[in-house]
Amino acid sequence: MQLVSTGNHTVPPPGLLRDASLLLDFDGTMVNLAARPDLVRVTEDLRALIMALHQWLQGRLAFVSGRDAASLGALLALPGIAIAGSHGLEIVHADGRVERPGRPAALDTALAAMQAFAQARPGVLVEDKPLGAAVHYRQVPHEEQAAADLAARLAQDTGLALQTGKMMVELRLGGGDKGLAVERLMGEPAMARTAPLFLGDDDTDEPGFVTAARLGGSGVLVGAPRETAARYHLPGVHAVHDWLRREMAQ
Repeated sequence: MQLVSTGNHTVPPPGLLRDASLLLDFDGTMVNLAARPDLVRVTEDLRALIMALHQWLQGRLAFVSGRDAASLGALLALPGIAIAGSHGLEIVHADGRVERPGRPAALDTALAAMQAFAQARPGVLVEDKPLGAAVHYRQVPHEEQAAADLAARLAQDTGLALQTGKMMVELRLGGGDKGLAVERLMGEPAMARTAPLFLGDDDTDEPGFVTAARLGGSGVLVGAPRETAARYHLPGVHAVHDWLRREMAQ
């Protein structure tokens, strides 16, 4: 993966969404990160923005998230929008079809170890997903190294894939990433023969940026500048919302 500095990159130019398909990360991109994932809420203003985008793009809108697809779908409460959940391991298509592999038994072993770890460390949160389990230490950043050591040991013991993120570590079923998710979502009928524009904020979004570029589109890094495969940059969630509204007004 080739990473480049965003230091000299500007905001996405006007008209970039014209005739493109829009793929959006959720946490840190469309909503601000919260101390716990279950504290995130979708406001009516945000829901209205997403629906307006979906209509303006004539269905060329989808979400790509580390959350499981069912949880994100319940948060959005917007049927008819495709969702790639669990870092692309599961797909809920715009027509309602669901593609999801089975849950590996090793995940229950890892989850139990994570829960025991969190019980001894107040402030550490364990998130149980259909195809993954994550340790969040946002409220207790001094536990970062201990959480990383635990995840590395469990990955070696169970054969599960280790995924890092913002103030969290996750073990999940292997074989998926957000690049594969972008590629699969571009097979949706509404998105066929268009270029993808993928917005994301985290390390886990880098494969999505790479794939978007390979398919003739581009990536937009959200948040603080860093080494990235994204071509463009927006400084935060509010800037994302403002830019999307400007695009619809073109």
